Amino acid sequence: MQVIVLAGGSSRRFGSDKLVASLPDGRSVLDHCLLGMPSAWDLVVVGPSRPVPSEVAGRVRFVRESPAGGGPLAAIAAGLEVVTSQVVCVVPGDAPRAGEVLPLLVSTLEAEASAAAAVLSDGEGQANPVLAAYRVHELLGAVPRAAAGVAARTLLSLPHREVRAPFEVPDIDTPEDLGRL
Repeated sequence: MQVIVLAGGSSRRFGSDKLVASLPDGRSVLDHCLLGMPSAWDLVVVGPSRPVPSEVAGRVRFVRESPAGGGPLAAIAAGLEVVTSQVVCVVPGDAPRAGEVLPLLVSTLEAEASAAAAVLSDGEGQANPVLAAYRVHELLGAVPRAAAGVAARTLLSLPHREVRAPFEVPDIDTPEDLGRL
């Protein structure tokens, strides 16, 4: 199994690179995200190369989207270029607990033969296409060749199943979000 970790955004609302922001234990937001991934899964991090914890270093491969900063769909396209599994998970690098929900998403997708994706839904019923498990073949068909600037929500046109996590899976967009963690 492989995970595409989206780590190339500009962090405009945060005001600085939110992925290097420290959580109370001193580890960065991205470090928490990577360390929380299922231990046997390979990680394709889309964004600038940066140091990662030694515990995951052997499982991490960095790639860049084109153009750099082209948005989540361009990042997914870049990650798909190196994915070799039949199912891939996509997670935002600013969601420290994202890895905890991936087994649930994968098992839901495997149980739904007609679905191309299992997509996390928040408590308000909003489906999140960048926290999901996808069948690679269908995902490849849904990502346009010129993906830069195209909204990731277009992936919700794929037949999908929405999944609620039994716990909150917050992401960090603002300094206030970081403070709540």
